[in-house]
Amino acid sequence: MSVAKKLASQTAVYGLSSILGRALTFALVPLYTARFAPGEYGIVTDLYAYVAFLNIVFTYGMETAYFRFANRLGTDRQQLYNQVMSILLSTSMLLSGFLVLVAGPLAEVLRYPDRATYIVWLAIVLGLDAVVALPFARLRLENKARKFAAVRFTNTLVNVGLSLFFIVFCRDVYEGHLLPELRPLIARIYNPELGVGYIFLINLIANALYIPLLWRELLDFRFRLSLAPLRPMLKYAYPLMLMGLAGMVNEVIDRILLKYWLPEGFYPGQSNLTAVGIYGACYKLAIFMSLVIQAFRYAAEPFFFSQAADKNSPATFAVVLKWFTLCCAVIFVVISVFIEDFGLLLRSPEYRTGLAIVPILLLANLFLGVYYNLSVWFKLTDRTYFGTYISVGGAILTVVLNLLLIPIMGYMGSAIATLACYFMMAAICWWLGNRYFPVPYPVLRISAWLLLAVGLVAATWFIDIENYWLRHAFHLLVCVAFTGGIFLVERADLTRKPQLQVKQA
Repeated sequence: MSVAKKLASQTAVYGLSSILGRALTFALVPLYTARFAPGEYGIVTDLYAYVAFLNIVFTYGMETAYFRFANRLGTDRQQLYNQVMSILLSTSMLLSGFLVLVAGPLAEVLRYPDRATYIVWLAIVLGLDAVVALPFARLRLENKARKFAAVRFTNTLVNVGLSLFFIVFCRDVYEGHLLPELRPLIARIYNPELGVGYIFLINLIANALYIPLLWRELLDFRFRLSLAPLRPMLKYAYPLMLMGLAGMVNEVIDRILLKYWLPEGFYPGQSNLTAVGIYGACYKLAIFMSLVIQAFRYAAEPFFFSQAADKNSPATFAVVLKWFTLCCAVIFVVISVFIEDFGLLLRSPEYRTGLAIVPILLLANLFLGVYYNLSVWFKLTDRTYFGTYISVGGAILTVVLNLLLIPIMGYMGSAIATLACYFMMAAICWWLGNRYFPVPYPVLRISAWLLLAVGLVAATWFIDIENYWLRHAFHLLVCVAFTGGIFLVERADLTRKPQLQVKQA
């Protein structure tokens, strides 16, 4: 099996579990948008934005550092695993404990004075996630994609099952809409006042199940905390942590800024928290792009490191980027032209008022995926500080554009800021990579396909066809023509060797 096929095989396994798992999780979005008002869902969007930042702090780049150092010749992988796991376990307990202690005052600061319990639950979730991060990384390193996928998928099934139980079944029984004879029993385990808090509680229960599911990897661990051998890893990891934090600014700061920076009454009849809920729900529709990116990252990171010494690796990386981008371009076109149909997944019409941001966010996530591909050069050359510089630059651009555009354009301004940030990051990463780790990426060809994709989407949005069936037939024709065009133009490359593919691309 060629290296490219091996990557595709690994991506398929990770992707299948990721796609099925996140598709099931996404299936909860219609449930949440039907059961909770946008203002309530805004609380979930807001708190998980902070969780995204804290996830980076809790692992501080040690997952990628583990990949890098485990692939060095002569490394005792078991000893390395013990050392990294020991420091992650120690810091996670300290950080989670601190958050639990300050949950009350922190809830006041975040304007949720009566919801400190949510913060306690999320603090425990963060600690659990950090502790199991390394066992998951070990599974990826050892190419145990099936177990990795099975554990992740089990977590998703538990999350979905408990959501259906508490948010649908228990609530309907409690309110007398279903099996009223069970109400006395359900009343003992269901608290209607908890509301959206069940989303956080269910997250905690599902993540706690990682411990027994990864018990073999955890039993293999021996506590060996020694900072001396960890110093080179920490030096390698801390720029990745800063880069991750900057990346989270790019990804979720818009939710936080919308809450505080959107002028009151900008959207008539809606509070700022309602706007955050609508933006967060519409952002979920970009999941179809982020699914591909996530699956690719799980497989690509260890793959890129393993191919570092191969003389043909630049050619392989170029082929990977091209086909990754083309696949994402197809996803962008299909979802964007059929956005009115995908929008029906948001059950309440109030949520669907923000659908116009979805194509912009899809394109933004496409460029984020391109950036992840291009970032291989600074990881393989141990110049991770460049990734920090790029991400910090993107974070600054994101904050500035959000502050400028939110008061004028609302959450559309946040979407445009996200697109501008990820495009800038990808462009700068490509430019710097050409200097330090040249890869023959077919930039002109990729750019041409992306411009065509954007043009086709714009055409479907501006050509107004009132008849439902004619409109959908036109949209289907656009999707088929774009996908078929890619196949006809690029199919010859599929039969060539990677190095020849890149030279002639």
